[in-house]
Order: sequence, then C-alpha cells, then structure tokens
Amino acid sequence: MERPTVLLLLLAFLTPGAAIRVPPAMKALSSLRWSNSFTSRGTVAKKYSIHYIQQKVNHFGFDADKTFKQRYLIADEHWKKNGGSILFYTGNEGDITWFCNNTGFMWDVAAQLKAMLVFAEHRYYGESLPFGNKSFTDSRHLDFLTSEQALADFAVLIKHLKKTIPGAKNQPVIAIGGSYGGMLAAWFRMKYPHIVVGALAASAPIWHFGNLVPCGVFMEIVTKDFKRSGPNCSETIRSSWDAINRFARTGAGLRWLSENLDLCTALTNTQDVQHLKAWISETWINLAMVDYPYESDFLQPLPAWPIKVVCQYLKNPSVSDAQLLQNIFQALNVYYNYSGQASCLNISETTTSSLGTQGWSYQACTEMVMPFCTNGIDDMFEPHSWNLREFSEDCFKQWGVRPRPAWIITMYGGKNISSHTNIIFSNGELDPWSGGGVTKDITDTLVAITIPEGAHHLDLRARNAFDPTTVLLARSLEVRHMKQWIRDFYANQRKKH
Repeated sequence: MERPTVLLLLLAFLTPGAAIRVPPAMKALSSLRWSNSFTSRGTVAKKYSIHYIQQKVNHFGFDADKTFKQRYLIADEHWKKNGGSILFYTGNEGDITWFCNNTGFMWDVAAQLKAMLVFAEHRYYGESLPFGNKSFTDSRHLDFLTSEQALADFAVLIKHLKKTIPGAKNQPVIAIGGSYGGMLAAWFRMKYPHIVVGALAASAPIWHFGNLVPCGVFMEIVTKDFKRSGPNCSETIRSSWDAINRFARTGAGLRWLSENLDLCTALTNTQDVQHLKAWISETWINLAMVDYPYESDFLQPLPAWPIKVVCQYLKNPSVSDAQLLQNIFQALNVYYNYSGQASCLNISETTTSSLGTQGWSYQACTEMVMPFCTNGIDDMFEPHSWNLREFSEDCFKQWGVRPRPAWIITMYGGKNISSHTNIIFSNGELDPWSGGGVTKDITDTLVAITIPEGAHHLDLRARNAFDPTTVLLARSLEVRHMKQWIRDFYANQRKKH
C-alpha cells in the first residue's frame, strides 16, 4: 500500500485549526523504485502490462455519458488457465504502480496458486482521474470519490476481465489489500461475495470508526513500540513537548530551535511551533508503522528495526531542555537523513513520495472519519481530545463538505459482520492500526492472524532473509486459507456440472 495508508486527519487533530492534511497514520503507502534484482530492501523488478477500462463516473446513477479511464496492471507469468486463480489487489490512496512494487507477497505466491495478478487503481488516484486535471478543482466533481464507487469499479473490472481474457471466465478471484486497501478488500468480499471468493485484509482498521474502539488506542500502540525499543525512550519523547514549549516562549528560543533542529525554514510564531510538534509526532507514528526487521525505503530510507536505532539517542528524559532537544534532533535524523543526503529538515514533508494527499484529505472529511485522541499518560504525546465539531469546521473550510462519522458503520456493518465468510484479517502487533483491526477470530471463516513482530502489513511485503518466523507462519496460514477457497470454488463448479 502505501504512504501509511488511510485515515483521520491526524494532523488536523494534532494541529488545531490547521488546514486539513492527510493524516500521518494513513499515508502508509509509499513508492519503491524498481530494482533489477532482489535486494536487502525487499524490492524486486516486476514485469506487468498496463491496461485501461472505461468506467462509469457514477455507478449508482444512469448518466451513461460520463465515463473515465481506470488504469490496471496485469502480471500473468505464472497463471494457468486450468486450475488457476486470480489475485486482485484492491488499490488504495495512490499510484497503483507503487502498490504493485510494494506487494511482494502476491508475486511470491503467484506460482503456487497458478495465479494471474491484477492491480486495480483506485479512482481519483494515480492516472485514474474521473475529471482529469479538474478532478479536484470543483467539490461537485468529488461527489464520486467514495469507497462504494471504488468497489463498484473493481466489480465491473473483474467482470470485464472474465469476459475478455480467454481462460479467466471460470476462475476464482481473491481480493488482497493492505491498510485502506485492506479495508476495501474486506468490504469487497462483504458487498460482492459473488465476485470474489475470499479476501486477505492486511492491517485493515475496519473498526476505527465511531466508538467501536477507543480513540486513544492508536497512539497508545505507537508509545508501546517506543517503550519496548529502549529504556526511557517513550518517556524522553513525552518530556520533549514541554521542552519545546519552554524554548518557544521567546524569539531567541525560536531561533535556537530552528538552528539546533536544523530546520529548512525558521520558526517565527506559535503556529509554526504547533506545526513543528505535529511534524515530530507524525515522524514517531511513521516509524511505528515501518518498524521492519530489515533496511527499507518504504517511507524513507531506514535501517533495520529503526525505532531501536532512534531510541539509542533517547535514553534520558532528565537532562537539560537543550540536551534533550539535541537528542531529539539526532533521533529525527535517523528517519530523515539515514542516507546522509539531507541538508536540512523540512517540516512540511514526512515521506519521500507524494501519494494522493488531496484525495485522501477529502475521503477523511466525508466517510473515512477515524477518531484519534491522546491523554499524555497512556501515550507519549501532548493531550488532545477528539473534537468532531472542530474537525467538521476544518473540512467545511477546505472542501465545503461535512463528515458523516456513522456512515461507514451503516454501510459495512461495524462489528456486526458474522454473516460474512472467507476473510482473513492480518495485523502486526507493532502496527498502530491494529488497534482498529480485527484481532480475534469471529467465525471459522472470518479469521484473525496476528504477527507479534510485524509492523504495517509486513506480511504483504516480499519475503526477506530477515523476516521473523512469525511473519513466515502468517503467510503460510494465509496461503493455506486461499488454497482452500480455490479448492472449494472448483469443487462447487464440478457439482454444478
């Protein structure tokens, strides 16, 4: 997926009154450049063909004239027309080629599942823009940016593939996605069970809505990740906010912060300081999502187990404010300058790629309303309550829309999903999004797989020599379930004939 993937406007939450930006938490999907061979960073060259299909702008109306081109990718090197399957990636908030190159698991299992791989781009992202370069210039054009419309695109595309590709008509399709894409995969199976035989929903926080889970659970998991990675690490971060506030009281203090944190743009006022603290918070959040056991460049080039590296600089919360913040700078440098190429730190950027930040901002302001809060006791952040009214005002200023916080629960059932079948919910215990995910079996066919040493959708990444045993086991369980769905599909076909 990428930039961490999906959700509230955490930044709006962290910076009261700020313009809506994509929440750190759901920017989980980022780009990896192609490489020519397998590398320690987990990327491998991918061979696929690029295709387009004309989709209706509005599947739930009858204006047949309004259509757009949806992009999708196909890789069929291991596909078998006899007894094969189709693995369908439910694209999320970004360019589909990023997700294609970040979902190595699908490529790794294609041969044993005799699978064709299909990666479908989500409307309003990448090249799949319903109104071209005017898609975001008029809020009326954005009425069709919803999860429901995206799922309908996927259903129409699969029907098209089965109709136009010889040998595909009578094959089972399995939906796969991570982060927001994982939510879509689960919802796709729920809403279109006749189209897909099952779904793998990795790191999919389908319950991070309304009051289905406590609003503080996300930040509590971030804090636990730092607490377990080094002595006094989370306590040092908790102490840093007051240290920043004390420095920010004077012009000399603002200059000191700007110089000693090596900021590209000097801090000049209180709003700048709020923005700085939100940027630092987002950095800790992103590190929690990509705390992988090997070097990676998912969001930024990072070392293996990056939080442990960060925590080496954050061992003593009792030093002077100046020393503490110089230690924070060293920790931030692990994230922003591991490659040694950054000349200064830019507090308007937290990842190296620009995913569909506009699109996600709009989605978070309409139906993808995910509450976040902190209390500064159970977590390492400054206290902030979840204020829906304030969030709604920010959304209205930016997009002219008001959020519908209860709609996703109405649409997809909230916790009342036991009537559905054949969905795997996988979550890493290190991933803060697991707090809004399904972490216990609901039925025999709505199963939860927990990866104790896993961060954000680690199981969807390519296999790596440094993978912990727990993720190897998780992937083997996922494949076992998928093989069973495929067997059941063909057994039912034989019964019909």
